[in-house]
Amino acid sequence: MLLTQSTTPIIGWIATLLGYVMEFIFYILNMINIQNIGLCIIIFTIFVRLLMLPLTIKQQKFAKISQVMQPEINKIQRKYRNKTDQASMLKQNEEIQKVYDKYGTSPTGGCLQLVIQMPIFLALYQVIRKIPAYIPQVKAVYMQVVTAIGTGSKSISAINKIGKGLKSSYVTTLSAGAGKNQIVDVLNYFNADAWEKLAHAFPAASGIIGKASEEIIQMNDFFAGINVAQTPGFHPSIYWLLPILAALFQYLTTKTMNQPEVDPSNPAAGMTKSMTIMMPLMSLYFCLVTPAGLGIYWVTSALFQCIQQIVVNKYMDHVDIDVLVAKNKEKAAKKKAKGQKTLMERLMDTSAQAEQAREEIGTRKTIRDIASINTKKISSPAGTGEEDYDVLEKVDTSKLGEIGKKAYLVAQYDKEHGNTKGGKK
Repeated sequence: MLLTQSTTPIIGWIATLLGYVMEFIFYILNMINIQNIGLCIIIFTIFVRLLMLPLTIKQQKFAKISQVMQPEINKIQRKYRNKTDQASMLKQNEEIQKVYDKYGTSPTGGCLQLVIQMPIFLALYQVIRKIPAYIPQVKAVYMQVVTAIGTGSKSISAINKIGKGLKSSYVTTLSAGAGKNQIVDVLNYFNADAWEKLAHAFPAASGIIGKASEEIIQMNDFFAGINVAQTPGFHPSIYWLLPILAALFQYLTTKTMNQPEVDPSNPAAGMTKSMTIMMPLMSLYFCLVTPAGLGIYWVTSALFQCIQQIVVNKYMDHVDIDVLVAKNKEKAAKKKAKGQKTLMERLMDTSAQAEQAREEIGTRKTIRDIASINTKKISSPAGTGEEDYDVLEKVDTSKLGEIGKKAYLVAQYDKEHGNTKGGKK
C-alpha cells in the first residue's frame, strides 16, 4: 500500500520516530485551535535541525582543523603530482596519513556526519510527503471521504480521471483493487478544484466531501494561498516564492561555510566552487517539482542552516586550535590502543597487500619461465614433447647456479604434482 509508513530498513525506523514527533506537534497546535500542516513542518524542521546540531558542530571542528592542515596536504600532493605508479601513490598516502595523525583526525572526519545525516533527511522526506500516514488526525478526515464514496470501480475510475487532470508525478493511477490507504494517498494531492469535481461525481456524498475537503484545504493552506499538497511547477505563481527563497538561503549557507584552502590544480578545488552554484540550483529545481510542503521544509532547513552556520562560525572563532588538536590526538590514541585503524590505514594495508600479491605472482611467473628454459637441457629427444623426469635424479645440484637451482626445484615440483604441460603424468 502506497500510503503506509515507509518499511525501508533504517530509513523507515527513523521515519516512524519522526512521525511521532510530527503527530505530537500537530496535537499541541490543535489544542490551541491551530490546524496548519505548513506550521507543523516548520516547527518539525527546526526540531530535527536542533537534534542534529552536535553533528554539525563536530563537522565544523573538522573543517577548522582542515584549514590548518590543508596547506601541508597540498604540498605533498604537488610533490607527487606527476607520479602515477603504485609505489608513489602508496608513499603519497603514507605522508598524507602522517599529516592527519599529526592533527589527530582522519580523511573521513567530516564525511561521517554527512553519512549519518543522509538517512535522517530521507526519513524526513517520507514523513512530509505522506503526512496522513504519520498524523492519524489528518488521515481520519480523508477517511471520511473514502468511507462516503467507497472503494468500488466507479470510485477508482472517478479518482483516476480527476488525478490525471492534476498533472503531478506524485499522483499515482489506482489499480482496480486499490485499498483505502492507496485512495488517501491520491486524495492527499487534491486541490480545491479536484475536490469540487469529486463532489460533482458523487452527488449523494457531496455534503461529506464538501465538509471534509474544506477542513483539509484549511489544514493544507499555509500562507497567501500556498497549499502544502500542491506542486509549484514551472508556471509563474505565488508558489515560486518557495524555490527562490530555498535557493537564496542555500547560497548564503555555502558562502558562510569555512572551507579549507585547496590547491587550485587539485580537481577538488573546482568541485568546491561548482558546488557553491550547484547546491542552490538543486534547491531551486527540487522545490519546483515537489509538493509545497517539501518546499517549506527545504526553505526552513536552508534558513535555519544559514543562521546556524553564522552562530557556529562565531563559536569556532573562539576555539583554540591547539586544544582541539590535543583532544583529537587523545581520542585517536585511545582508538589505536584498542587496535582500531582509520579508514585510510585500512585502505593502505589493502593496497600494500595487493601490491605484494602482484609481486609474488610476478616472481613465481619469472622463475617458472626460467625453469621452462633451463629444463630443456634435460628433456627427452626433440619432438616428443615429453620431459624425461628420470634424468632429474642424476642432476648434480651443487654445480648449478642460483637460477639453475630454482629451475630444478620447479621441475621437481612439476614432477611430483603432475604439472608437465603435456608431458608425463
